Amino acid sequence: MTAPVSAAWHKAESDRFVIYADDSPKDIQRFSENLERYHKAMELITNRRVDVPSPSSRVTIFVAGNQRDIRKLSGGKSRSIAGFYIPRASGSTAFVQDIRNKNGYPHFSTTILLHEYAHHFLISTSRFSMPRWLSEGAAEFFAAASFNKDGGMLIGSPARHRMGELAFADDVTLIELLDHELYEKNKGKGYDAFYGRSWQLYHYLYFNNDRKGQLTNYWLGVAAGQSSMEAAKANFGDLEVLQRELKAYGRQRRVSQWNIKPKGLPIGPVQVTKLPVGEAKMMSVRMRSQRGVDKEQAAELVVEAREIAAEFPGDAGVLSALAEAEYDAGNLDAAIAAADQAIAADPSRTNAYVQKGYALFAKAEDAEDKTAAFKKAMTPFSKLNAIENDHPLPLIYYYRSFAKQGKASPENARHALERAAQLAPFDKSLWMQVALMQLGEGKKELARLSLLPIANDPHGGNVSSAAKKLVAQLDELASNDSAAKAPEAAATDKKKDPLPGAT
Repeated sequence: MTAPVSAAWHKAESDRFVIYADDSPKDIQRFSENLERYHKAMELITNRRVDVPSPSSRVTIFVAGNQRDIRKLSGGKSRSIAGFYIPRASGSTAFVQDIRNKNGYPHFSTTILLHEYAHHFLISTSRFSMPRWLSEGAAEFFAAASFNKDGGMLIGSPARHRMGELAFADDVTLIELLDHELYEKNKGKGYDAFYGRSWQLYHYLYFNNDRKGQLTNYWLGVAAGQSSMEAAKANFGDLEVLQRELKAYGRQRRVSQWNIKPKGLPIGPVQVTKLPVGEAKMMSVRMRSQRGVDKEQAAELVVEAREIAAEFPGDAGVLSALAEAEYDAGNLDAAIAAADQAIAADPSRTNAYVQKGYALFAKAEDAEDKTAAFKKAMTPFSKLNAIENDHPLPLIYYYRSFAKQGKASPENARHALERAAQLAPFDKSLWMQVALMQLGEGKKELARLSLLPIANDPHGGNVSSAAKKLVAQLDELASNDSAAKAPEAAATDKKKDPLPGAT
């Protein structure tokens, strides 16, 4: 990916999003406003509120080009990928195709962004774990959104992007949706209708008056410890009846949806600015850095970053991106030097503090006087905390400044890590770290609650697999403890006088 020198890159900032795109200010502003309205619509429908995040914790969206550019940037082999999202405490990022503003149902690449942001929103508003079908069904329900020209929205429209899947892909039964282990056992290697069926079940249960409240009660049952099948049977009744109802529902030509008027979606201002030429030229480097690079890619990328920095020596945005490229390449002193130059040029560049902090922490691990080195490494994070009190990284690294030395973390450091996880509930690795800390404190039940959403994460991954193993081990320990206590409890009961009439 290369950004043309003449590209008119702009940055749009709103309460919850930062968008970078080489597009017209008008189109970028409308795109940003639509996303803010989408967030408001989810708050309205779910009756949940999410505080406005600190500036660095907003979702950053890079408009990266066409589908071929997205595929190359993702590093994956899938030809069908149209966009992707990376949740992390340092700043969640999304990569989408060129902006395609249009009235009505959006382009598929925008639908993907809406789907992923729905996950982001739902995780941010509840720590109760969701079965996979429910998580994906809810995300599909909200992603099937239409933007009206007057600023209103339709939510809960038929998921047009799943209609082909429902018609032609391998079917997924209701029982397979509800029993994910059965689904994993039965699914083939081909494309199936899991997402489409998840949307259909969620949509039907949400709007059907005869089943009002069943969806919420099902989720509460799972959150209370029931299996998905147990909660389904307790709340949905005869599942064969529900399966027949779903088939009939799929044949309907009209379905219910939310029609939200513009006055119901108040949003804050959107500020659009044109990036300086140097920062615009550095966007290709920045996107690849934010996507994540391996050792070989980092070595190539830093050469490109240095060439651009040499051309624009006083540009704080360029220097901040250079600091990140130098750190990724393992050039710690060069990363610190670039970060210092960026901060001198513009003290508000938060990423410069982050990269300097990363580099100093890496150097501290090999220092002779670790106490002094880690104290020094905390300096840029402390300054970042002064700029943004709710930025998660200073809180995380305060805790790590003790853990990296093998020292017992003081209570305020442990609280800082938990607070960081509350600020970034979508970061699975962070919550895993919190759970391990809680286990170290002997807080098994609390650790299990922290692990459950990771274990049930719909997109899986290594962190999710590790969380599942830990939850299973904790459940086994709890079961063994109960079995060990049972004889003692029985002996105690024998000493008590039975109630009159007891058998």
